[in-house]
Parts: sequence; C-alpha cells; structure tokens
Amino acid sequence: MTQFPHSATCVALGDRALLIEGAPGSGKSTLGLALIDRGAVLIGDDGVALEKRGNHLIASPPPNIAGLLEVRNLGLLQFPVASDIRVALVLRIDPAAPRFIDAAERVELGGVDLPMVRVWPGGSELALKAELALKRYGAG
Repeated sequence: MTQFPHSATCVALGDRALLIEGAPGSGKSTLGLALIDRGAVLIGDDGVALEKRGNHLIASPPPNIAGLLEVRNLGLLQFPVASDIRVALVLRIDPAAPRFIDAAERVELGGVDLPMVRVWPGGSELALKAELALKRYGAG
C-alpha cells in the first residue's frame, strides 16, 4: 500500500508513534514541542505520511516538511526526525473530552483499528498526560 497524508502532529516515543489530532489552533504543535522537550522525536508537524503495513499503521515525515515544527511566535524550526514508526495511539485534543475513562475509544485510520484517547486542551501537564495515555492505552 502507498503512503497517504494525514493532518496531525506525530512524535516518536521510543519505538511507538503518538498521533496528535485536533482542530486548527488546538495545540497540536505545542504538545509535540513539549513532548520533544521530554525526549520524543518529531515525525511530522501538521502533517504526517501514513502507510498500512500488515495490521499496523506506520508514520513517516512528509518529504516537503520533514524535520520542521511550527513554534508559535518563533516560526518554523528544524528538529531531528524519526521515520517508519508504528502508530500506537491517537491522542485527540478535544475541549469536550471526558473527565474519566475506563478504556480507550477505537478509531479506524487507513484500514487499521487504533486506540484513541481524548484530552482536554490545556494545562501544563498535557505532555505528561500524553505519555501516560500512551503507556496505559497505547498498542503494543
């Protein structure tokens, strides 16, 4: 299967990718930057190339924006980039996110069933919540 574009920010935490979705201006890039500060590696900002391989969804940077992350008030900055990383969790920034969950929701993307967690778009602890969501609800 060929790669297809997806509008999201994506970072690698170890050998697993966290796909960050949300409305424009919701904080996807800011969360990506905070996760990079905590040790994650950029895959793509505001766009990622996805490919189904077997039962997995693989994330890579789109060639035209590889390594670029928009840092509000500073512009496009260059960062190291990871490629060919298996997507383990979709994290959706959502002001209507539930306060508590018992399990991750499920979402189909590119023919692959993935766990998804919605998070409220604010607070200094959002990067920590993203890491905990990946640890607790992320695939494999």
